[in-house]
Amino acid sequence: MLKKQKRVVAIHDISCVGKCSLTVALPILSAAGAETSIIPTAVLSTHTGGFTGYTYHDLTDEIIPITNHWKTLDLEVDAIYTGFLGSYEQIDIMKKVFDMFKTKDNLIYVDPVMGDNGSLYTIFDKEFAKGMASLCAKADMIIPNITEACFMLDEIYQEPPYEQSYVENLLKKLAELGPKKVVLTGVAFVEDELGTAVYDSETNTVDYVFAKRIDGYYHGTGDVFGSAMLAGLVNDCSLKRSAEIAVNYTVNSIQRTKDAGTDVKYGVDFERGIPAFIKDLGLS
Repeated sequence: MLKKQKRVVAIHDISCVGKCSLTVALPILSAAGAETSIIPTAVLSTHTGGFTGYTYHDLTDEIIPITNHWKTLDLEVDAIYTGFLGSYEQIDIMKKVFDMFKTKDNLIYVDPVMGDNGSLYTIFDKEFAKGMASLCAKADMIIPNITEACFMLDEIYQEPPYEQSYVENLLKKLAELGPKKVVLTGVAFVEDELGTAVYDSETNTVDYVFAKRIDGYYHGTGDVFGSAMLAGLVNDCSLKRSAEIAVNYTVNSIQRTKDAGTDVKYGVDFERGIPAFIKDLGLS
């Protein structure tokens, strides 16, 4: 007998060209067997990294009407997954959405997308980082990179490679914000490896997953990783195993993109890795 299908709500923007956000989360989670409902926060003609002249249509005013309708359906969700949020208002709205749908059994999963390589994206400031920290306080699990962690915690950003004590200090301070589980991306202890650190505050355990570093900057890889990580969790994989699956899938997607010589602003080739990803999840 088949298990009941899990339902994930993915709350991200839609970039019509350039694979990221919902155009990554929806196919990856659906391929992993999760019924994936969506709330688009904005619609863009392309994503904002490497493209110019893009169109942008804000959908902030649609979010609460959508969730109000869902409440009339007695909709039950197994996970809520938020990514890029474009304003303070959207942060406050996400808090309301969490309150509307949180149960003792489901997972509030936040990717606090704000910056990378030691800097916030140009549309954000330190006050926004404080707001995102307050959203992470309401989450069960968060998946920041080291830049985002430092801005939320008001810690000094260090260039890699990192000391293990520096990484584990960030993990534990992030957990003190409220989430029981923290996955920190962009972790590197040596020059030629890159990976993630996984912290479960309930067991006080830290695990690391690394892969060979591939040179270059590839758009949308955080969304590939975050979606694949959640796919593992909703398929009852352990926290560490979910991280292993997500790192493997993301690195292989980058490698295919590099080997094909694809223009990196269009995103990585995660699509042709789906069969192997499904096998890694134990679904085939």
